[in-house]
Amino acid sequence: MASITTTDLDYIIVGQGLAGSAVAIQAIKRNKKILVIDNLDENSSSRIAAGLFNPITGKKMTRTWLADTLFPYLIDFYKFVETQTRQRFFKPMSLYRPFLSIEEQNEWMAKSAEPLFLEYIERITNLPSVPAVVDDFGGLFLQKCGYLDTSTYIDATRKWIQETNLFLDDNFDQDQLNIQPQGVEYKGYHAKKIVFCQGAVATTNKWFDWVPVRPLKGETLKVKTDYQASQIINRGVYVVPSGETELRVGATYNFNDLSPEITDHARMELEGKLKELVKFNYKVVSQEWGVRPTTPDRRPIMGAHPEHPALIIFNGMGTKGVSLTPYFSEVLVRWMEKEIDLNKEVDVNRYKVLYSKFTK
Repeated sequence: MASITTTDLDYIIVGQGLAGSAVAIQAIKRNKKILVIDNLDENSSSRIAAGLFNPITGKKMTRTWLADTLFPYLIDFYKFVETQTRQRFFKPMSLYRPFLSIEEQNEWMAKSAEPLFLEYIERITNLPSVPAVVDDFGGLFLQKCGYLDTSTYIDATRKWIQETNLFLDDNFDQDQLNIQPQGVEYKGYHAKKIVFCQGAVATTNKWFDWVPVRPLKGETLKVKTDYQASQIINRGVYVVPSGETELRVGATYNFNDLSPEITDHARMELEGKLKELVKFNYKVVSQEWGVRPTTPDRRPIMGAHPEHPALIIFNGMGTKGVSLTPYFSEVLVRWMEKEIDLNKEVDVNRYKVLYSKFTK
């Protein structure tokens, strides 16, 4: 444990999923003194996620917002953390999306020459190219993709925090937080700012419950197979390596059923889509669930509480936490250090009108 007193902290960070881990790493890089509060939750959406990162996403396969900034940054970020922690969790890998028709094949042949897509397309094939996949019309190979072993990353980051700073393995009790003129105090720990990286739990945070973080439940499967994946497969469901003999298959998207449990409906949906996509045999070995924090405009939410500048939120990464948190955690820390202003697209102040209505 680092020799840090309870009275000289820069930040208290609440939550150590993808968002909290990234903020902690940025703070450590700057030699800031931090306390991280987190109680291990095996059903954390950060832990059950396949950790997929992909610059071309969505049903319409469009280039991810800020892809040219986010993807070079995340590569350097995760490689840096691997070096510091002596752990391996960052897995660059091409992604294969089979075509469903000749029309789609022709459409992507045309798109391949467009500057928006040029650097992300590895190659396009008009013939079956991956024997384990149903791809009668060929498909699209994308580069600058891959996945993060999220559990190993979070565990490695936790150990790094414990070795260099302070870590409290506990649930955060908001009734114990005292807001002071020059910062905050929590159970004897004093800090200039407290950063809430609570994901979907933000809906119960009494200072930020007005922020439109909308919980989205997702379920995934782990399947055992002899198939050795050399690329991620993504069409209807994603199929991502998870160890030497297992694959992770996901994910469902449910705003209505937030029950803390796996469901037969989700398993049937995932297996149905998987059977349409692949030709290899498999056996389902486990099913997991988690709740992701989404926002109306699909942009992160960060910044200070309208009345309490020491209270900070960093949330709303949705299904793209692996690609969004590295870059925007640096943006957040630089903003807290008064080096930059926040972009209006991510500033929590874009929802300030909701706070005004909420407090009336």
